[in-house]
Amino acid sequence: MSSLEKLEPLFRFIPEVKSPVHKEDFNEKLKWTALILVLYYVLTQIPLFGLAPNAVDQFAQLRAVMAGSFGSILTLGIGPIVTASIVLQLLVGSKLLNLDLSSHKDKALFQATQKILSIVFTMFEAGVLVLTGSLLPIDNSYLGILFLQLVIGAILVIYLDEVVSKWGFGSGIGLFIAAGVCETIMVGSFNFLPGADGMLPGIIPSFIQSFWTGVDVSILIPLIATICVFLVVVYGESMRVEIPISHGHVKGHGRVRGAVGKYPLKFVYASNMPVILTSALLVNISLLASVFQKIGFPILGQMQDGQPVSGIALYLSTPNNISYLLTDPIRVIIYAIFFLLCCMLFSYLWVEISGLNAKKISKQLYDSGIQIPGFRSSKRQLYKILKKYIPALTLVSGVYVGLIAFAADLTGALGGGTGVLLTVGIIHKLYEEMAEEQLMSANPLLRKFLGGD
Repeated sequence: MSSLEKLEPLFRFIPEVKSPVHKEDFNEKLKWTALILVLYYVLTQIPLFGLAPNAVDQFAQLRAVMAGSFGSILTLGIGPIVTASIVLQLLVGSKLLNLDLSSHKDKALFQATQKILSIVFTMFEAGVLVLTGSLLPIDNSYLGILFLQLVIGAILVIYLDEVVSKWGFGSGIGLFIAAGVCETIMVGSFNFLPGADGMLPGIIPSFIQSFWTGVDVSILIPLIATICVFLVVVYGESMRVEIPISHGHVKGHGRVRGAVGKYPLKFVYASNMPVILTSALLVNISLLASVFQKIGFPILGQMQDGQPVSGIALYLSTPNNISYLLTDPIRVIIYAIFFLLCCMLFSYLWVEISGLNAKKISKQLYDSGIQIPGFRSSKRQLYKILKKYIPALTLVSGVYVGLIAFAADLTGALGGGTGVLLTVGIIHKLYEEMAEEQLMSANPLLRKFLGGD
């Protein structure tokens, strides 16, 4: 018996979103996705009752990745969900939890445990933000009310994510990240409502305004960096390593010869999950620094107005200005090394846990009657060939997305470099999924051929 099976009585008390009993068509999935997106935007506009007007956003640099809106009931965003995912991935990857996620039962256990952990981390993160003063109340009588609002908002996000995963396109996590980053980019680029100093906050209006006071090209750097990240990520998403294949045996049906084709392995093999998980880890380091300082044992460094000013917490906070290369190069180097190593680690764990490793893929190909031309048909042979590519792609893609996110954050790209990186990958994947669903909805025979219901 798996250790998680002992928690099954607890799982029954946790509400869940039921999966659709019928095969949804394209329009139905699109309707649910759009509905959840609208609900998400509405929730980001509901302010926290009792929050002081001078409260400082401790996670402003990672706000896009957290998919939350500071000062609203969605202040925590997807932070608790991703933190729970990190913990479970580390436990499964280290074999402390013996789960086979290709098994429907074990996968269900994993998802149920992740939901419970998400709720636990929701309470922990909400408690830390309120009790350490990161979210300043009008007065102390509002502490409990602030905590309750944060918990309700985060739990709503957990269930909105589940609705999208079961009834819509992609995942709620990805949808909320993309929505938040797109909003930030649009507002940051085109906001023409003047501030208290009379300056236009949007980059393009501000640049135009500078014609009257002296052209300042540096205003455009964040926008240029955003465009560069967009182009580099789109290029990376289009890169493939193609392995020649042919139809050989079909399990249980003798041998059938087929045409030679190519099996594509994406260059960004682990997608953008390593960056999401690394960013969530950095958020939790900052949270823990606040906790330790509150109890008088600041081993992770000092925090001031919700921001790290010394110690490990400072060196692991995002350097979001290129001037840090000159003023504090050691901090930049330490952050870069930590960020890239974490991206590599989470890339490996994600591939192992999600069933994308060479062993699982070779089994799937072999069972589908695929072989490599010029080699005898065997699962072992497929594994040997895929093992030459998949582990290398896993680590290289982790470094690739980590470097893009780090470099873009350093230049102050709109929406955060990490946010832009994630958004492009999320939208690209969402587009592919929607295009495939639309194709299969228009061609029922194709759905049947590809194994659809």
